[in-house]
Amino acid sequence: MKIEQIYTGCLAQGAYYIESEGEAAIIDPLREVGPYLRRAKSDKAEIKYIFETHFHADFVSGHLTLSRETGAPIIYGPLANPSFDAVIAKDGQVFRLGKVAFEVLHTPGHTMESTTYLLRDPEGKPHAIFSGDTLFLGDVGRPDLAQKAADLTQEELAGTLYDSLRNKIMPLPDEVIVYPAHGAGSACGKNMMKDTVDTLGNQKKVNYALRADMTREEFIAEVTEGLAPPPDYFPLNVKMNREGYEDFDQVLARGTRALEPDAFEAAAEETGAIVLDVRHQEDFARGHIPRSIFIGLNGDFAPWVGALVADVEQPILLVTPEGKEEEAVTRLSRVGFDKTVGYLKGGFTAWESAGKEIDQVRTRPASRMESEMAEQPGRVFDVRKESEYEAEHLEGAQNTPLARINDFLQEFPQEEAFYVHCAGGYRSMIAASILKSRGYHNLTDIGGGFKAMKESGLPVTAFRCPSQTGE
Repeated sequence: MKIEQIYTGCLAQGAYYIESEGEAAIIDPLREVGPYLRRAKSDKAEIKYIFETHFHADFVSGHLTLSRETGAPIIYGPLANPSFDAVIAKDGQVFRLGKVAFEVLHTPGHTMESTTYLLRDPEGKPHAIFSGDTLFLGDVGRPDLAQKAADLTQEELAGTLYDSLRNKIMPLPDEVIVYPAHGAGSACGKNMMKDTVDTLGNQKKVNYALRADMTREEFIAEVTEGLAPPPDYFPLNVKMNREGYEDFDQVLARGTRALEPDAFEAAAEETGAIVLDVRHQEDFARGHIPRSIFIGLNGDFAPWVGALVADVEQPILLVTPEGKEEEAVTRLSRVGFDKTVGYLKGGFTAWESAGKEIDQVRTRPASRMESEMAEQPGRVFDVRKESEYEAEHLEGAQNTPLARINDFLQEFPQEEAFYVHCAGGYRSMIAASILKSRGYHNLTDIGGGFKAMKESGLPVTAFRCPSQTGE
């Protein structure tokens, strides 16, 4: 028996490849299915099953493409209602794979169709669970994403999740291995651990949601406390996963169409596309196409596109580092953004050489900020998360979290100079690009972010442990 976790860090997502006796199963595959096909070929194995733990909200699964490529059935747990052919398994149903077997454990709560797959070894003993978004390491799936579809409140879904954990998962042996669908950084939970594999026994010790003495009421209160609003693209991804989507090869072919500067400019006008610049933030600051939006490939690219662009139907034109065009289109497609219509051939250098208009972002190193901020009190805007700000921030700075920056537009001065920063510079450059596209050109990005500001001796508030700020 072979179990391989295929983890994609920028999505904090784990897919799984399981093989036994020449038969393979894939659990929660990503949009591009080539890696799974190559793994099966190298093992001389046939992909027999494609298991989906639920209709994912934070990424588009590759189940349809993989099924078409292999002929393997797509399997969901009870209550799933896809628009395509799939096996809707019963609770307790068993699927054999070589010398091992998967048992379906219906574990509703995150969503009503949420299902955990229990892997039994050749002797029939419980070996591992693939828990999807039901059980994470250190946390459980948030119960507010399926309210409308399930016609239930988040409290009712949380209560259902409590029952699923207590009745289906916690009775399993402590040595059972937990393979979740996500790790730290995913918006599908609140307090996930950085580890991506653990034993159930250890989770019973360290996971707040699995406390043995926890009442149903306590569970509901703790699981629903402090839930940030889900990104707007989540329901659109659910719709694609339930109803279907365009083939990835077609998306890639269209998105990697090279456009000379004049054609690129014309395409932006004709399609209403946003220009998405995915280079490093320092390159964007030195020069970029006016009104373009920066979200760099070197950070949490796809989740930030999903959170800030939101509409998966939005046409996109790309400005990329040379050779990164396919990566950008692929990562966009993972979260449902399939409308990339091309990229700037020759990159920003070609745009400059063509004599096109350019813009820049003013930046200042943190070491030079003390005198400038003394002259501009109260005009520093911290775009980190609320929890980061509450833990420690520059004295006098205002918190305008990047994820909700459009809600704070009236807070930024229209004419007076102001400053933006994040932890290290990635998020503040995203914020700067959005603000400049809205007409705010009177801003300065503080180079190096809060880390550099603190090291420079600028006055900061006393540190508060994140555990005291809801994290």
